[in-house]
Amino acid sequence: MRERRIFHPERLNAHTEVTLSDQAVRHVIQVLRLQVGDRITLFDGGGLDYMAAVLLISRKNGVRVKVGQVLRKEPAAQLQVHLAIGVSRGERMDFSLQKSVELGVGRITPLLTERTLVRLKGEKRQARLTHWRGVIQHACEQCGRSYLPALHPMQSFEEFVTRFSGQGILLDHRAESGLGQLTRLEGELTLLVGPEGGLAPQERDQAIRQGLTGVRLGPRILRTETAPLAALASMQMLWGDFR
Repeated sequence: MRERRIFHPERLNAHTEVTLSDQAVRHVIQVLRLQVGDRITLFDGGGLDYMAAVLLISRKNGVRVKVGQVLRKEPAAQLQVHLAIGVSRGERMDFSLQKSVELGVGRITPLLTERTLVRLKGEKRQARLTHWRGVIQHACEQCGRSYLPALHPMQSFEEFVTRFSGQGILLDHRAESGLGQLTRLEGELTLLVGPEGGLAPQERDQAIRQGLTGVRLGPRILRTETAPLAALASMQMLWGDFR
């Protein structure tokens, strides 16, 4: 039987009872069609999976579950990747976030760059962040991750790059070197990817001046939703948990 994993936004403790979130209730009732007594796996994003049993299912009063013992603790990632990615339109951004979570990214910062086509302000910006957070949570449920990647507020490219420090890779098809030519990287690493159309020349130059290393992924120009995934998979193979 496929494991039924559900994210809970509040901290969990063994041998307690909790009421699931509204989003989880819809999933339990409409998709999973669970019954009282059915068992599920709960996680709160802190690295632990808990066994749980359904106590109550009600469209009016929600879904109440009994939290049991810890099933497992997710090992810490060998490579902590911070993905800074130019905001792209609609499903492209959702796809990038979902698959990045599956590939082990630890933090995500959406960037508004010169060539970003999506311009969001006020309530629309907050609504988009809420939507992306749901994409990330659902990806964790599906792929078995117990640590929830952090989603930072949107930043301008200028704001992000001027504050950058540490190890960083800039995906740039004009670069001369590839990932395999870099010295083995450990700890936290920033991966910077542009939106549709890529970063503007002055943005690439500024990123390199701030210490990011430009690398290319072969002879082809990859789309904005393909490039971070190819890079993440390669990084996991070279320095992370694909080895």
